[in-house]
Amino acid sequence: MYDTRYASSPEAVKNYNTKQLRDEFLIDNLMQEDKVVLTYSHYDRYIAGSAVPLKSLTLETIDPLKSEYFLERREMGIINVGGKGSIEVDGKLYHLESKEALYIGKGNKEVHFNSEDIANPAKFYINSAPAHRNFLTKKVSKIEANKIELGSLETANHRIVNQMIIGGIVETCQLQMGMTELKTGSVWNTMPAHVHDRRMEVYYYLDVPKDQAVCHFMGQPQETRHIWVQNDQAVISPPWSIHSGSGTSNYTFIWGMAGENLDYGDMDVCKINELR
Repeated sequence: MYDTRYASSPEAVKNYNTKQLRDEFLIDNLMQEDKVVLTYSHYDRYIAGSAVPLKSLTLETIDPLKSEYFLERREMGIINVGGKGSIEVDGKLYHLESKEALYIGKGNKEVHFNSEDIANPAKFYINSAPAHRNFLTKKVSKIEANKIELGSLETANHRIVNQMIIGGIVETCQLQMGMTELKTGSVWNTMPAHVHDRRMEVYYYLDVPKDQAVCHFMGQPQETRHIWVQNDQAVISPPWSIHSGSGTSNYTFIWGMAGENLDYGDMDVCKINELR
């Protein structure tokens, strides 16, 4: 099950109404039980999706890839945000507890998703990008992640960035993934906001309490727009767009990105008081 999103220019997006913004950039069908759900974006040919197995689920190729199997010319990152589960990659089994990650390199033909307990199934969040060579498949726990503490309670953005699929931990062609957890009392993520014209990004929001929401800000720094998101929803962020958000409670989000530069710090910061 997949859908396709085409690239939009910043000039066109200036004129989008709420429905058009949500139709183009919001991914609101994630974490459907017993399904592999994928969204194929024409920004850097990035794919974001999910698998929630009650029975074993197999990763199948999709028509836009024109490939014999999904990872024929791609790499993949997966973070489990549900109960205990496992992923079988060409016959090798990797067990993932909640908030553990797995990188799968190009050329692996068979990928199967499983849950240990269907009463509390694994919820695998999936990102994938084109790859030019094979790197080793590797599991990364939160303990192994590179942790960066940013912000403060005074500015409502005290957060821990867990860099999981990133250089120094995992070798990849272009894919990077990690998880940012906001502390109680903090609601702003990625502030000051920034753009990185050499990479696109997808933000997936989780741990958003029931009846709460996050307002995701996007657009050019002088022409911002917003999309309200719920738990288990994601937003595609074009290279020309800021990506920041503020919630009505603290929450967690998973960031994934791809492009021509693997330097995590490659960004153009936007001054807070100059945003429009």
